[in-house]
Amino acid sequence: VAALGYFFSPARVDVSARNPGKIQAALTESRRGLTEFVLDPLKEEQYYEIREPFAIMSIVKSPMGLMVGFMLIVVFLMPKLMENMDPEEMRRAQEEMRNQGVPSLASMLPGAARSN
Repeated sequence: VAALGYFFSPARVDVSARNPGKIQAALTESRRGLTEFVLDPLKEEQYYEIREPFAIMSIVKSPMGLMVGFMLIVVFLMPKLMENMDPEEMRRAQEEMRNQGVPSLASMLPGAARSN
């Protein structure tokens, strides 16, 4: 049956060549013969996927949302952790960083070496 928007149960219709006017109809699933050939739609077809509603958690769960969340945690928790650090240990860590020669951000920029 060609009816847009509806799904019908498949049916088999046999037309006899020997006996004109003799027609047999049966549903394909049950092979049960039909006395009346009336087909009702089983369901309405859905041709398009229904769009999911907007959810803020979909943004938070995305890779970009996870990176932003992690960076916010680091930005707000790192100063708190540094405040709780022992002053002597803080000085020792700063001294080690100076001795390792960790480059500053300004020295990494192009043209910074020429101005020195």
